[in-house]
Amino acid sequence: MSNSLERQPVVRQVQKGREFWSSARGCALQKAERACLGPVSDRWFGHHGLELGLGAQLANICSVQHLMYWVPCAELAETAESLVCHPDTLPLPDGCLDLVLIHHLLEVTAEPHRVLQEATRVLADDGNLIIFGWSPLSPLALAKRLPKRRSELSSQERWRAPKQLAEWLAFVDFDVQRVDYCGFRLPSRRESNSSLEAFGRRHNLPFGECYMIHARRRSLLILPNRNKLVFGKPLVGRALNGSAGLSKQLEQTTNDRN
Repeated sequence: MSNSLERQPVVRQVQKGREFWSSARGCALQKAERACLGPVSDRWFGHHGLELGLGAQLANICSVQHLMYWVPCAELAETAESLVCHPDTLPLPDGCLDLVLIHHLLEVTAEPHRVLQEATRVLADDGNLIIFGWSPLSPLALAKRLPKRRSELSSQERWRAPKQLAEWLAFVDFDVQRVDYCGFRLPSRRESNSSLEAFGRRHNLPFGECYMIHARRRSLLILPNRNKLVFGKPLVGRALNGSAGLSKQLEQTTNDRN
């Protein structure tokens, strides 16, 4: 990877995020988040979806036929379904996706409101938006202020409460359907406790390390026609090194359909 790419903040965050989510604690949290997402997504179906995150892939448990995974540069692409671009300039047409999942990205990006606006722009009117974030009410939110914890991934992030994200979503005509908490553990433990996890999720206590927001666009009396997204080949490598080439390809697809 070139030095110029390594200096990009978003690239460094993804690299650091992958290290965290592959650790024992990261795997335990991912398991808790999967358990939180699974029952909610069982009834979702769609053609196209996108996951924006720092490492752990969760959208693959949803019933979406074609999933893309965002990466900030081609060197970090791990699958043939990689969308290489900056997270606040997605090279996709309006309303083309049935699912967008944002996994702990809003806490580390420089302009989270722009990332959120892009995510809602490309989501169809009947699509689902999922946001995973760190809960500012968890014991970890207090522990991360300690000097010995400041080197960890989560201690370098800016955490936002679900209420604040709900206000942002309302600005772009989205309503929060539900907020679920997960990742319950004692401050002295490195991994989640199964009994505590079950109790916390049963009562949906706001003290878990993570929360999951499910939002959808407000219902309209007349739904506008939405663009259909059709890919002739995987979006990976040089074809997505910047948004110009892909935007032209999608524009041509839309014109052919019209």
